[in-house]
Amino acid sequence: MSQEVRNLEPKQLWNKFADLNAVPRPSKKEERVIAFMMEFGQKLGLETIKDEVGNVIIKKPASPGMENRKTIVMQSHLDMVHQKNNDTVFDFDTQGIEMYVDGDWVRAKGTTLGADNGLGVATIMAILESKDIKHPAIEALFTIDEETGMTGAMGLKGGLLNGEILLNLDTEEDDEIDIGCAGGVDVTAVRSYNEEEVPEGSVGYTITVKGLNGGHSGMDIDKGLGNANKIMNRLLFDGFENFGLQIAEINGGSLRNAIPRESVAKVIIAEMYDEAFVFDMQEIINDIKFEYKTTEKNLIIEIVKSELPSKVMDLGVQEGLLRAIYAAHNGVYRMSADMENLVETSNNIARVIVKDGEISIQNLTRSSVESSKFDLANALRSAFELFGCEVTFTGSYPGWTPNVESPILDVLTSIYEKQNGSKPHVVACHAGLECGILGTNYPDMDMISFGPTIKGAHSPDERASISSAQKYWKFVLEILENIPMKN
Repeated sequence: MSQEVRNLEPKQLWNKFADLNAVPRPSKKEERVIAFMMEFGQKLGLETIKDEVGNVIIKKPASPGMENRKTIVMQSHLDMVHQKNNDTVFDFDTQGIEMYVDGDWVRAKGTTLGADNGLGVATIMAILESKDIKHPAIEALFTIDEETGMTGAMGLKGGLLNGEILLNLDTEEDDEIDIGCAGGVDVTAVRSYNEEEVPEGSVGYTITVKGLNGGHSGMDIDKGLGNANKIMNRLLFDGFENFGLQIAEINGGSLRNAIPRESVAKVIIAEMYDEAFVFDMQEIINDIKFEYKTTEKNLIIEIVKSELPSKVMDLGVQEGLLRAIYAAHNGVYRMSADMENLVETSNNIARVIVKDGEISIQNLTRSSVESSKFDLANALRSAFELFGCEVTFTGSYPGWTPNVESPILDVLTSIYEKQNGSKPHVVACHAGLECGILGTNYPDMDMISFGPTIKGAHSPDERASISSAQKYWKFVLEILENIPMKN
């Protein structure tokens, strides 16, 4: 199936993407893709460096006639989000992504595609390999672990790069040029609880929420999508309030940067309430499906009788858990007052695990304003601490402050308008780009971000537009030709 993708235009780009997608590259397990990229640079005879955290830097001299242009850094991240449909059998640690063409889209079979940020990586690889593309001196920067902590960007030391301009190729709408982004912090709440014997006269049920769209917890947070953890909590809360439902296990969501698509809970109910419980639950399910009829057409909520579990949560902790998750904010917290339609601050209740006497609730809080980020993080902390959780803030990274007077922004907007007959949208995004972090050690670097159209990132519905990739490739080539002269 990758051959079908390799035949697409521009072939330089799609062939490098197919090469990359043959290499397993989950976040925090990038050893194989690092080795792949090191070998790629060395085979080209280019200076190839791996820094102490695993970022790869490949340096290519300017093409003839371009030596007097400013040195540029072209940057993308090597890792990808690993999500798959529940019924898809796939091992991300050992298998390459299985791609296919669907009209104007390249998709993967039941998994994330890795276009985020594989198309950016492939772009840089194609330019490094080319012999006929005009370009200034290039420092190609391939960072690791962007998706689960940005530790690659955080670990990049000053002095390794000399470029004056950074082109980050990690945005997902081809008519947008990004000049700012949100920062983030992981908010994690944990506590233990006592398990109790299952009372006599109980029946077991498994409640499943699935079929949600999921998506990027930054870029898609304002789209009114369902959060499986919130929906599950609503069902459990009602069952507890009205019928004394008790929880044995909850397994909801997966990665912090993905809106949770699925949640499964094992519960018990007193046999005397069996019929009334099922009837009441069905009414709530109907209400929830009606609420999400526009944004979540494939939502499935199932309540099925199952074997009795051996243990359940004690009711005191259970009540605190359900009320805390109900109180905890999920979704958009504040819109920007300075940029139209920009989400300033949000939270994603990404992962809820209840099992064997331990509770873990994992959130990703984002904001383009540092004080607002911690305002929301402290609101979450308060909700969880009130029911006895230990709450930690980890992995905090800064946002990227927009610079509307950026010289490279003038270059890109001029080229875009000339090629397309319309102005691009100059925006800041609610995703976490690495520019803000990289700017900490390279404060004088002029930074910009752009990319081809990618939909459904961080979900198995991820897809990359073929026509957009062609538009984007043409844009990249002209940008390289028009990098400003050295001062």
